[in-house]
Amino acid sequence: MTSQIRRVSAFAAVLFILAAIFCVNAGAAEATPFYATWEEAKPVYFPDSTSTNMNEVAYAIDKVIEAGHHNLENGFMDEAYQCAQQGYYGYYEVCGFERRTMAEISGARKNEVEFIYRDLRKAVKNNSLADYDEACKRLRTDLYQDALQLSDVTPAFVEKYKTDKEFASYYTEITGNDQAKLEEMAGVQRTNGAGSAASSFVQAFIILLREGLEAILVIGGIIAYLIKSGNKKHVRSVYIGSVFAIILSFVAAWILGMIKNANAAAGANQEIIEGVTALLAVAVLFYVSNWMLSKSETEVWQSYLNKQVESSVSKGSMFALGFTAFLAVFREGAEVILFYQPIISDAEKGEGVGFVWLGVLAAVVVLAIIFVLIRFFSIKLPLKPFFITTSILMAIMSIAFLGSGIKELIEGGVFDNANWYIPGLTPLIEKIPTNDVLDIFGIYPHTETIVPQFILLVIYIILFIVQIRRSQKMKRELEEQRKLEEQHQPGEQTTPVNS
Repeated sequence: MTSQIRRVSAFAAVLFILAAIFCVNAGAAEATPFYATWEEAKPVYFPDSTSTNMNEVAYAIDKVIEAGHHNLENGFMDEAYQCAQQGYYGYYEVCGFERRTMAEISGARKNEVEFIYRDLRKAVKNNSLADYDEACKRLRTDLYQDALQLSDVTPAFVEKYKTDKEFASYYTEITGNDQAKLEEMAGVQRTNGAGSAASSFVQAFIILLREGLEAILVIGGIIAYLIKSGNKKHVRSVYIGSVFAIILSFVAAWILGMIKNANAAAGANQEIIEGVTALLAVAVLFYVSNWMLSKSETEVWQSYLNKQVESSVSKGSMFALGFTAFLAVFREGAEVILFYQPIISDAEKGEGVGFVWLGVLAAVVVLAIIFVLIRFFSIKLPLKPFFITTSILMAIMSIAFLGSGIKELIEGGVFDNANWYIPGLTPLIEKIPTNDVLDIFGIYPHTETIVPQFILLVIYIILFIVQIRRSQKMKRELEEQRKLEEQHQPGEQTTPVNS
């Protein structure tokens, strides 16, 4: 009886131990939760805030990527990837951090942050906690430093510094600000926050100028080419393509806005659409650039022979030019409109609504001046230099669109599984500086954008060399033809007369 009791007791003990182990494992098998959007996080972390403060947004993003660390560490890959994705689409992009960084700090800084988010997603795909933590460190540094330039320090943010000791430790290391400094900053309210006249004007002006400059360069070059080549009647197709792109941009912005409101992660679709549009523009610009160069040669030598310069534009070529103008405008049109929606909303909360439209007007005036310079002054160049210059401009813009198009696809998560590191080359590429000038031309210190651009550049150089040789050959042939015509001019040769 006693042995039977012992056996039952031992069996019960084993069951108890197994149950305890199961409960521990069950408890450990839960992913770390996180707030997917700023709208969800704000009432929890900063319930008393009346406006969107970038220091507070940075703190909320910090908590998302921290949850991503724990999820990756515990093997919850999908949840970790969602953290890396939502930190951008649910916070940085939708709450104004992205557009204000672009307008008030620099576009290069915005791109730097976007690439860091790519590194976060890539680290999750590669299941590399070390790479994830390294990217987190860089992201925190950029976000907290940028936030101090964009927003006031609020008392609520100072309170987070006091209560969240881990956050306080690395925040002081990143920014150099301790509790006393933050409390001092919180007592001084600046006047350049969201909604102010200065902020509204700067954002409206910079965003439209940056996004519109590429389109103006393309459209201005195409129109100048048509006029210079005697095809002014086809300029209408370029204007039609541009106007149609503006109309479609509003439609696309409305659709994308509804999708984003329903699901913040759907922002990836916008990046992919922009990337595909840019790459399509690369293909069309490649055709247009080489078409311009090849057509110019005939006209150059017709001018050399003092013949009338007339160039016929086929229906296919006319469509290509109009389509190029359409793509140049549509590529960024929807994004610009989406940017302006929150700018106007912020301005309505302050005193800067009128300054938003003043910023738009100022940007339009600057873009118009650039267009006029290209449109009227470039056609005063001699014929051959003009055509070559215009062709080179189209080539440069296609290389720029290639870089920015690939960047958009990267932001959309298309290449998260790709390994772009090239020994010996990538370290050199990463030394390329980041600034707004290089950003306009789609040049970033990343292998995945630079290598395709370099390949396209080499292709252009080869085509230009081929075209130069063709030009030289044509020049020799036309020179020989001119000599033959001079030899057979009336009066220069005698013909026997039969009696």
